[in-house]
Amino acid sequence: MGKVFSDLAVSADGFATGVNQREEAPFGDIEENALHGWMFETADENRAELDAILDSGATIMGRNMFGPVRGEWDRDWRGWWGPNPPYHGPVFVLTHFAHDPIEMEGGTTFHFVTDGIHSAFEQARAAAGDGNISIAGGATTVNQYLAAGLLDELRLHVTACIIGAGERVFDGVPAQPLERISVRAASLVTHITYRPVRS
Repeated sequence: MGKVFSDLAVSADGFATGVNQREEAPFGDIEENALHGWMFETADENRAELDAILDSGATIMGRNMFGPVRGEWDRDWRGWWGPNPPYHGPVFVLTHFAHDPIEMEGGTTFHFVTDGIHSAFEQARAAAGDGNISIAGGATTVNQYLAAGLLDELRLHVTACIIGAGERVFDGVPAQPLERISVRAASLVTHITYRPVRS
């Protein structure tokens, strides 16, 4: 059976987004490319990490990662990624508001899960089979899966900036040991992989 992993780009003080997320600023009031410049400006240098982000048979994400629409679905929002999102498989979006599945180009289908993280996990496991499951984010969603003991591997991509406020990784996660599997420093980012230690 595949592993359950998450990749998060975070600031040096642990934030995956700044405050005031909105459609014009999906990561809030932070400098453009502060968290994700390494993915675009130095993509070749980070090819192995970029390829690993999408190595899954199914993906889970929070509604805030899917888009800026809050409350009832009152517009035809289909994600940030254009007509052909990079997932190319089933994506399970956590939400409190029901929505029909959205089929996109390239094999991505967004499914909307209203009955919690465990239901989304079970659906993702059934869809992925022996493949990996990616908990794509944001930080609040990753923290829920960490707290529930469902994450096998956490890959933090730490950038050299301080954000100061926003959504932070590990908020609300009970104290627990982590095993550091690997560290690799690149020009714009340091890649650190942790494995939760389970008794």
